[in-house]
Amino acid sequence: MEDFTTGTFQPVLRDTAAPAPEAVKRVLLCSGKVYYDLFQARQERGVTDTAILRIEQLYPLPVEEIRAALAQYPNAEDFAWVQEEPANQGAWSFVALNLLEHLTDVRLRRISRPAAAAPAVGSAKTHEVEQTALIEAALPRP
Repeated sequence: MEDFTTGTFQPVLRDTAAPAPEAVKRVLLCSGKVYYDLFQARQERGVTDTAILRIEQLYPLPVEEIRAALAQYPNAEDFAWVQEEPANQGAWSFVALNLLEHLTDVRLRRISRPAAAAPAVGSAKTHEVEQTALIEAALPRP
C-alpha cells in the first residue's frame, strides 16, 4: 500500500530478488503478467543466473533507464524480450524497432509464442503446452 501512496511511477522495475549482479548471465526483459510467471518459475527451478527486468512504460520507451538497468549486470551474455503474445503481436515489434538501435553490445532476442492470427489459441490444453514451452525457453532448468 505504501508504494501506491508515497511512491512514484517507475518506467523500469529492476529485479530486487535477482542473484548478485556479477552472477547474472541472462537478463530477461518483459512487460505485464508474464513477469509473475517467470518470477515463479525462477524460484521453483532454482535458477540463480537470471535477472528479470520489467518494462512498465513502453511509450515513450525509457531507453536511458533500460540501459542503466542492463549495466547492472556486467557478466550477462544472453538478453531476451519475453512475451506471452504471439511473435507478430504484443510489444516485441515496437521494442525491436525502437530499442535495439540504442543498445550497443547487447543482442536482444525474442522469446514468445509462434506467430498467429489470434492472440489466444482457443484451447486451454494448447495454451498450457505453449506456456510451458515459453517458460522453458526463458528459464531452462539448471
